[in-house]
Amino acid sequence: MESVLSRPPAASSAVLNSTGGPAGIPLRPRLPDWLKVSLPTAGTFNRTRTLLDDLKLHTVCESAKCPNHWECWSKGTATFMIAGDRCTRACGFCAVSTAKPLALEADEPGRVAEATRRMGLKHVVITAVARDDLADGGADHFRRTIEAVRALNPGIVVEVLVPDFLDRDTAIDAVLDAAPDVYNHNLETVRRLTPEVRHRATYDRSLAVLAKAKQRSGGRMHTKSGLMLGLGERREEVIQAMHDLRAAKVDVLTLGQYLQPTLKHLPVIEFIRPEVFVELGEIGRSLGFVHVASGPLVRSSYHADEFSPPAPATVPH
Repeated sequence: MESVLSRPPAASSAVLNSTGGPAGIPLRPRLPDWLKVSLPTAGTFNRTRTLLDDLKLHTVCESAKCPNHWECWSKGTATFMIAGDRCTRACGFCAVSTAKPLALEADEPGRVAEATRRMGLKHVVITAVARDDLADGGADHFRRTIEAVRALNPGIVVEVLVPDFLDRDTAIDAVLDAAPDVYNHNLETVRRLTPEVRHRATYDRSLAVLAKAKQRSGGRMHTKSGLMLGLGERREEVIQAMHDLRAAKVDVLTLGQYLQPTLKHLPVIEFIRPEVFVELGEIGRSLGFVHVASGPLVRSSYHADEFSPPAPATVPH
């Protein structure tokens, strides 16, 4: 299969390992050198682990098998995942468990706020599983968590990474009522691949949610979205997705390498070389994104604090 993004074509295929394992069990592709990370030695990692256990909190770092969680936890940061660890969707790329969710925990917003305080965070990222079983998709739980975090951590920058809430205005408004500084919803992939990659989500719905969040906030809030590369997308499709995001007035863009979390998930079609990420990042900036993070290990919330809005939002009265 020819390379879809990297040049020359052979550069990508050379790092794919199609050799089968014992008894014909397929192996995941061998990681290229630029995707290999060192394990931490800092005591901060263990302190972060202990704190999260103590407060009984979930993180997307663990649940989604993020390759950066060693680094982030060693620096005393984490992305909090609220509303449980059971998702109502079964996206082909995501390692979060799909199962019947449990009831929301009323004290969870306070526990997230306390963890944020103990960690001394200046920028917090809060995400959640998709909760299509709830009438509001868990939007009010987001609102209460944002408010609890702000009450205990005045001046903190709050970034939310939200599901599409099935494009329900009341759900989007519930989150916006708490005035997050950054409203992030990931497009994840290009239009052509969306039906295979994102269970129940649609490309146009995600764009509509992002545009609506920007419009309904009166433009006071920054919006953000991200794409995973290496699923078989073509260069022109990635650039078109960037144009579509800018048409929705998205401010911040992340581009990162898709990594197959288990053999049950979608395979990696291509490992995109670092220089291609650099080039795509430059294209993104030329299109008008105010901040672009583009690299093999970039994830939606990885080094999120490198983008700082001009000033924390204030809750409207």
